[in-house]
Amino acid sequence: MRRLSATDAARRFSELLDAVERRGETFLVVRRGHAVARIEPARAANGKHVKEILRASPPDRRWASELGELRAALAIENRLWTG
Repeated sequence: MRRLSATDAARRFSELLDAVERRGETFLVVRRGHAVARIEPARAANGKHVKEILRASPPDRRWASELGELRAALAIENRLWTG
């Protein structure tokens, strides 16, 4: 991981982003001797994190009820159009 000052990061931001995007480099941005940020390639989204959050959350009974009502309304509307 390369270290650079906040001033250098600001001056060369476009170049820094190119290095992250094209070469997968990671940078530690330092201000007054203290690390303040890390700039690294974004992880590809795969939905795993969302599934973990949903599993950890209690079920929302009201939302489930509203979803059922919406599905029923769509089924009725579909029958009206088909005939």
